[in-house]
Amino acid sequence: MARQEWEDEYRKILQAFLRGRGEDQLYLGQQLSKWLRAHHVAPEEIVDFHVRALAEVMELPELVKDSFQLLTEVMIEYGVAFREYRSLRSRQQQLQSEIEVAATMQQTLLPRTSPQFDQLEIGLISVPAKQMSGDYYNFSKHNDQVFSVALADIIGKGIPAALCMSMIKYAMDSFLDQRITPAVMLSHLNGVVERNIEPGMFITMFYGMYDTCLHRFRYAVAGHEPGFWYRASSRRLYDLESRGLVLGVTPEVDYQEFEIDIEPGDLLILMTDGVTERKVGGRFLQRENIADLIQAEIGSSAQQIADNLYRKLLLLSNLELPDDHTMIVIRRVV
Repeated sequence: MARQEWEDEYRKILQAFLRGRGEDQLYLGQQLSKWLRAHHVAPEEIVDFHVRALAEVMELPELVKDSFQLLTEVMIEYGVAFREYRSLRSRQQQLQSEIEVAATMQQTLLPRTSPQFDQLEIGLISVPAKQMSGDYYNFSKHNDQVFSVALADIIGKGIPAALCMSMIKYAMDSFLDQRITPAVMLSHLNGVVERNIEPGMFITMFYGMYDTCLHRFRYAVAGHEPGFWYRASSRRLYDLESRGLVLGVTPEVDYQEFEIDIEPGDLLILMTDGVTERKVGGRFLQRENIADLIQAEIGSSAQQIADNLYRKLLLLSNLELPDDHTMIVIRRVV
């Protein structure tokens, strides 16, 4: 619809309304208004044409003409605001498009599958609170016997978090061939993060290596949420020891390494703080509450444990997901 066409349409609606003042004309006016807004016709243009169309069907008193001059001036300011809004919306749509591309690229940084071993079950769930996640996880198979698991939480969201995620992934990939220990891996990554991210952005991380022949798990922690270890022989759940400074605070950090032997039926439950930081009835869940939920799922498979805990926590928090939720469950089957 060109300008002349919408002017003709407006004129017809106005004349018909003045003759009968019917609801049909009001409805047509609403529909035309939507078209005018969608095609960025400024408010002062509509007022100006309304005056000219009205003058075609009646003699307007000078006082009324003068009042429309004032209305036109008022609408000019609305038109300026309208054009600013239109420009802002255009930029917002462009940004949203860029975020969608970044979110798609972010997904390519995450592994599509977990390592497969006859003696182990590995369950995983990772749900972003928003379009882009600040959680990062990775599995790397070093040889037929050893694989590593990494879980990180980038303090910050959006595109900066995605950029940090890519930096962490490629830095880790560059160190994998060196067969370094978890503590040394975190020390190397800390140096990379400290040199390359802005002040005020930090990364927490858990990094462990599992030897599937010895069933020994060695790990180190950089300020990350402590996980759980379920010992089948005692039917008890223990906190994994967790000591170490977050990545990126200071150039040189020595991380402590821990080691546990995994027996048949044992479980490792690793998570980000989005799992534990849930409000129920106005208060945050305590670790003992999370431990009780885990205990109730011990008989399930590793993937079922991850899925069921996510569903239960979501229900407890009234279907609200305040932070990214990532959980990795490793069970020794035999």
